[in-house]
Amino acid sequence: MIGVYVHIPYCLKKCRYCDFVSVPIDETAGRYRSAVLREIDLSAQKYPGERVKSVFFGGGTPTALQPDDLCAILNAIRKAFPVEPDAEISTECNPKTVGYEGLKRLFDAGFNRLSIGLQATQNQLLKRIGRVHTFEEFLSTYRAARDAGFTNINVDLMHGLPGQTQDDYLDAIRTVAALEPTHISAYSLILEEGTPLYDDVLAGHETLPDPDAVADMEDAGMDLLNALGYHRYEVSNFAKPGFECRHNLIYWHNEPYLGLGAAAHSSMVEDGLWVRFSNENSIPAYLKKLEKGRLPRAERIIINTFEQMFESVMLGLRLTSGIDRAAFSARFGCDVIETYQEAFDKNDRFGFWDHSDPAYLRLTRLGMDHLDSVLRDFRERRLIDFFRPE
Repeated sequence: MIGVYVHIPYCLKKCRYCDFVSVPIDETAGRYRSAVLREIDLSAQKYPGERVKSVFFGGGTPTALQPDDLCAILNAIRKAFPVEPDAEISTECNPKTVGYEGLKRLFDAGFNRLSIGLQATQNQLLKRIGRVHTFEEFLSTYRAARDAGFTNINVDLMHGLPGQTQDDYLDAIRTVAALEPTHISAYSLILEEGTPLYDDVLAGHETLPDPDAVADMEDAGMDLLNALGYHRYEVSNFAKPGFECRHNLIYWHNEPYLGLGAAAHSSMVEDGLWVRFSNENSIPAYLKKLEKGRLPRAERIIINTFEQMFESVMLGLRLTSGIDRAAFSARFGCDVIETYQEAFDKNDRFGFWDHSDPAYLRLTRLGMDHLDSVLRDFRERRLIDFFRPE
């Protein structure tokens, strides 16, 4: 079974920190809907009978389109592929873009999970990062979502924002948790080159909290979320029991998924080979190919076994549950620890491995704090294998 991701590259306005493929909504939106519907048809011809266990609309801001547009795309996916009766159907939304009527339309059409981008509860912080909504508008959207029938709701929060203190961040967590969403994504701001915020920080017009302060925010936030009943199941994701995002778990378990829309990425099995491909980044190029009846592929690469193994490690170690050693062995015919013994031993000396259950390779909280350095050691083992002479 696969997951399906649908990229909607439109927003009301691009946030100052965002480097995703997104543009202010314009007159191409109608053509874009038609192009996605065409891509669904072509994809169904290429992957007939693929069963779908999750659908995720991301962006951009999916709800920048009309609810009927999103419903039409979901209905087309259902007609093209056998979608599991209990499939998780999610969409992201911005509080400024949808109200009760639109949310009710989405819920009645089968959307059963909503992810609301809040980021902070302090309006002055929202303004500094270029969000188009206020906290009060978020509250209105959240209550409308509940009234419309949504019971599975994620709220996005960020830390490390310009001008943000630890008290600001913890207050945001408490305020959001009091609303009882089922899931909270708690991300650290990543300053991306080429964004307005990056330019302002470089020019000295904005100042971010220093790295130690950001690390302290993150640690305090994790402790508070846990105390409030949200368990950490992935580096930046926290959920009530049973409400982990099933679509994102497809990524972390390195399972196949099909991406639709401009700039969407896919990872699929074709003729027994693991293949990754991406769609055209630019909306005009994406539209042009589909209007000519062609799939909008920009790049396609075959992932060899060594790469698959490393990617399964790289993604699996993001999960607090870690890597199921039996599942890894069944897929690749080798044990993950024995395959990467040197990297395992090196990081074991630092107390990075959780030995409580030998059936899993999992990091301690300290190890997750050093995930990048751990993966560098595993990557070296991958490169040795990949370039080993015959």
